[in-house]
Amino acid sequence: MVKQLLTLLLCIAYSFTTTAQQTIKGIVIDASTNQPIEGASVTLSPTNKLVITDATGKFTFKGHYTQDASITVTYIGYASQKITTIMAGKPIYIQLSKGAINLQDVTISNKVNAIITNRALTSLDLNMKPARSAQDMLRLVPGLFIAQQVGGGKAEQIFLRGFDADHGTDVNIAVDGMPVNLVSQAHGQGWADLHFVIPETVGSYDFGKGPYYTNKGDFCTAGYVSYNTLNALDKSMVKLEGGQFNTLRAVAMLNLLSQKAKAKGQTAYIAAENLYTDGPFDYGQHFKRFNIMGKFNTQLGNNNKLSVILTRFSSSWRASGEIPNRAIAEGYIPDRFGVIDSGQGGFTNRTNANIRLTSSLGKNITLDNQVYYSNYYFNLLTNFTFYLVDPINGDEFNQHESRNLYGYNGKLTHQNIIGNATLTTTAGFGARYDQTNPSWLAHSLNHQVLNYLQLGNIKETNINGYLDETIEKGKWLFNLGVRLDYLNFYYQSTAPASDSAAQLYNGVKTSQGKAIISPKINIQYTANNQVQLYLKTGKGFHSNDARVVIANEGYQVLPAAYGVDLGVNLKPAPKLLLNVALWYIYLQQEFTYGSDYGDESVQPGGRTVRDGIDLSARYQINNWLYSDLNLNLARPRSLDDPKGQDYLPTAPTFTSTGGLYAKFKNGINGGISYRYLHDRPANQDYSLVAKGYFLADLTANYTQKKYEIGITIENLFNQVWYESQVEYVSRLKYETTPVDEVSYTAGVPFFAKAKLTVFF
Repeated sequence: MVKQLLTLLLCIAYSFTTTAQQTIKGIVIDASTNQPIEGASVTLSPTNKLVITDATGKFTFKGHYTQDASITVTYIGYASQKITTIMAGKPIYIQLSKGAINLQDVTISNKVNAIITNRALTSLDLNMKPARSAQDMLRLVPGLFIAQQVGGGKAEQIFLRGFDADHGTDVNIAVDGMPVNLVSQAHGQGWADLHFVIPETVGSYDFGKGPYYTNKGDFCTAGYVSYNTLNALDKSMVKLEGGQFNTLRAVAMLNLLSQKAKAKGQTAYIAAENLYTDGPFDYGQHFKRFNIMGKFNTQLGNNNKLSVILTRFSSSWRASGEIPNRAIAEGYIPDRFGVIDSGQGGFTNRTNANIRLTSSLGKNITLDNQVYYSNYYFNLLTNFTFYLVDPINGDEFNQHESRNLYGYNGKLTHQNIIGNATLTTTAGFGARYDQTNPSWLAHSLNHQVLNYLQLGNIKETNINGYLDETIEKGKWLFNLGVRLDYLNFYYQSTAPASDSAAQLYNGVKTSQGKAIISPKINIQYTANNQVQLYLKTGKGFHSNDARVVIANEGYQVLPAAYGVDLGVNLKPAPKLLLNVALWYIYLQQEFTYGSDYGDESVQPGGRTVRDGIDLSARYQINNWLYSDLNLNLARPRSLDDPKGQDYLPTAPTFTSTGGLYAKFKNGINGGISYRYLHDRPANQDYSLVAKGYFLADLTANYTQKKYEIGITIENLFNQVWYESQVEYVSRLKYETTPVDEVSYTAGVPFFAKAKLTVFF
């Protein structure tokens, strides 16, 4: 009897120890680089609990687990892995190897936060459609279109969700946490020139539409785009590209440390890019761009990771500019690739230093500290109105600036599991200081200043902080946040008293400051593995140009944006992923730049409203064939103008992109894709039209372990299309009266490029 009682007690004790509260934790890393993988899905069987790895690749399960428990890890572009030997309390190190892309690896769960990230879409798209250029990186965002106005060296004009965001006024863009947008830039507020990024170095990206993200501040009204460069290279490589229009490009990416260093958590590489092209224009662009980048990562003890990034970019070009149709119809130039003023073009460079330290403080607390510095130079010569203002010398104008940018970002994150609820608390703080000396807009002739329209020194400070709480419990996820931004604007006009610029700033204060509070409330409900609903609401803002703020004596310094999204993520079949969203955005003040000439360039617009529908679909047809489709409808309107005269010039109303992409096991891969932009109004009463276009691109590659050869064709069907289109009142040299007409930059015709890449 005693023996039987002891046996029973031992069984009960064993049962208790195997089902008691336990902790299973681990880290998921890339097998070839030893770098952590963020966003991998980790599923615990037989409970089917799911968690997502954090920025350091770590995951944790807490609960009651049995001896037959196992873990399955999946991530897009990697072979899934199952771990059957688990010892609670001891970390599990899981190495994932690159593998075939499988849409079955995408999981709809309350852990995959549609409010905060679009990782499923971005991982899939970047794997299937690697960017060929800095412009292509922006086009990866569903519904985002771009246009190049004056030669390849300018920042692209951006269109998203019914916004003509000019060069970045309503889209917040960052690379490795460092802001790309430049405040009070000589050519346009929020100027976002991404050409300092080598596309082959981009390892991941994220985007969000609307003003719903607590960690995103200035310019996040239509949305944000954030890129992260690779922490380590799989292999070193050298790539050569050549094509029509005297196009040559060379890229090299070299590992600097040994495999032994990688095993210790140290990586370092250098990347460089050199590009030359004349473009399709009769007056060759002579576009030259050089990029160099270095990145170093190292572990500092067991709990700290340091990342250092240095980049240098320079670019020069000459431009044919934007031309009116009548110049061709009346024989002033031979075709749409002709030039009216050959004095246009520019030069720019940017040097960046970016240091980031990520520290694990224990008890699920992580601290991020980042400091960055940028030195920027910009000089641009353009002429859109020709002889409208000055019939003798012409209307050439020069925009110029020299800038130093200093910044800090800090973030403290704590994750806590209470019962069945997971609470993630984030507190952030940031500071940014832009010092531009000098900045000018000038009427010029043959590169010589005739009259300063603006000339002065700008100092702009942004101090911000935010608190964000995410609560995950059962099928629900709640995200609550509030953000505070304080901006101080300083502008000292140094223009000669005889120039028109001096009159704007007579008797006004040189400094103005304003604070804005931006609350966010977002809710997500995951009904099952096939259906997830979400509601996003929030307030954001875009800051005004410092010259406008000072000239208007602080009026409407930080116009606010209010938005709401109602959306659904669907997975009706294992290899089909859908996202549909209804959205609305109200903007207190629209930024308009007119002709970029004279005082028109600093005049704020009125209130606007936009609503629309976004649809994105990703479908894996079979093991080697994939497809995507994006449809984006928008209805942008002015609230301060009568009906029929309330259109927003060049704001997109309907866009669509899509394609078919193949990846065979023998190394053959590629695809065909399209992009469609519908006709849209070029002025407020729609009497002028910015013409839409439908373009198709083709890529074909043969990829092996040591090399890759390929061809890319842009505008496969050689369509006549117009890229940048703007209404200008202009006058050609022989004309006696000005004409109100749409001017444009001609889009690239059929353009073929070949490439050879060697891996080692």
